[in-house]
Amino acid sequence: QVHVVESGGGLVQAGDSLRLSCAASGQISRRADMGWFRQAPGKEREFVAGINWLGIVIKYADSVKGRFTISRDNAKNTVYLQMDSLKPEDTAVYYCAAGENIFGANNYWGQGTQVTVSS
Repeated sequence: QVHVVESGGGLVQAGDSLRLSCAASGQISRRADMGWFRQAPGKEREFVAGINWLGIVIKYADSVKGRFTISRDNAKNTVYLQMDSLKPEDTAVYYCAAGENIFGANNYWGQGTQVTVSS
């Protein structure tokens, strides 16, 4: 069994920063990709950022490039998302995912953490 737990969401103002954390535990490969997705009200879930087990960034969504930074600590099986220069359009539930291929269909998912950016 695998558990994925996010933390760090909250309510901030435009221009502020926020750091999300996600810890994966249980029977998950240490070579798993990890990443972040988000879903805004009335919209489909979208990819935000991904990182492989070597700590190499797989990809950022164009909408967050230059503002968000993904990193991971393999000793803690934890991935982070540093979000700077937040915009109201970043408001969404942010989900952490872990799996063999972050773009695949067999990811383990967290329950999500709400990020709200006020203007």
